Amino acid sequence: MIHQPIYILTVLFFLIFTSEWLCKHTFLKHISSSLLVIILGALVANLGIIPSASASSSVYDSIFKYVAPASIFFLLLGVNLKQLRRAGIPMLVSFLLGSIGTMLGVVIALQAIDYETVFGIRFAAIAGMMTGTYTGGSANFNAIALHYEVFREGAIFTGVVVADNIITAIWMIVTLSIPVFMQKFRPHATVLSDSLADESKREKEAIEPKGVALMLGLATLVIFLADLFAEITVEWGWNVPSILILTTIALILAQFKQVQLWSGAKLLGMFSVYLFLVVVGAYCEIGALVEVGAHAFDILLFTTLIVLIHSAFLIGISLVIKADWSIVAIASQANIGGASTALALAKSLKRNDLILPAILAGSLGSGMGTYLGFLVARYLGA
Repeated sequence: MIHQPIYILTVLFFLIFTSEWLCKHTFLKHISSSLLVIILGALVANLGIIPSASASSSVYDSIFKYVAPASIFFLLLGVNLKQLRRAGIPMLVSFLLGSIGTMLGVVIALQAIDYETVFGIRFAAIAGMMTGTYTGGSANFNAIALHYEVFREGAIFTGVVVADNIITAIWMIVTLSIPVFMQKFRPHATVLSDSLADESKREKEAIEPKGVALMLGLATLVIFLADLFAEITVEWGWNVPSILILTTIALILAQFKQVQLWSGAKLLGMFSVYLFLVVVGAYCEIGALVEVGAHAFDILLFTTLIVLIHSAFLIGISLVIKADWSIVAIASQANIGGASTALALAKSLKRNDLILPAILAGSLGSGMGTYLGFLVARYLGA
């Protein structure tokens, strides 16, 4: 019975519901829904409630092939590159410097561990994944993992996700302290943006059946075209990843005003991400998790060094150019945690003038993270 597709989907949907409910109504709210849904997926798979990696299902393959790319497409539709000029030069400069620091951090941190033993032949892909996620968020992480099929190494994938969540949470605390500490250590002038964000404005999406149909139809069309173009590039000798083509198409569509008025993309994107991640959890068998346990310290060291090198590079340059320390902290958080954590940091620092720039910097990271991730992965031989 556990191999019947309708049964598997039923369990996966209820696991997503459960993770969201637990994160909002219990002490588990300190754990991200993304991490919790992976844990729940691993738990039910190891209890034999749904198939695990060794007894995989066609449902899982379909989710990896279609749902995961769709999630990336939906989330990228919210990236409006025309509005980035409103972030101001200081925020964009700090954000781009942080992105360079991330790439340097990934390459250097990899040398600090026995990466071939820890990550095996997928070390370059994992380096690309970390570049992507520490440039602007998990959509980039998933895009690169999907192309290189790192998700099939369920235990390693989960180990990296766990380390990423730990470091991201700690970095929020650190970035809250940066403006206070650095302003005392090296006082710099405060830069204010021209536009103030409306703190009471919250994103809400009302979805109608025609909107859902349009979004799903567009997503499947773009996935089809991306796969088709990828095959054509192989014939031409270029071998361009379909995910990279999908990312490019999504970013182009996102610049049209009519597309920006569509509702539902973010909601569909997040649900698709959760469905993808719960299957990743199902691939985490206990035996494989035990094997990764021996390398848990190396994985944590790897992710920690990436962020430390990123911050050292960004803060070092900021000392020279005398940047506003609040902008530096928010830009760094946009790199490491994405738009949502950068927004939370701007609010925590009581810099309402930087709320919109924080979101836009995070959007830039969502747009460029996949490209930089593939760049690093290819540089390392993936």
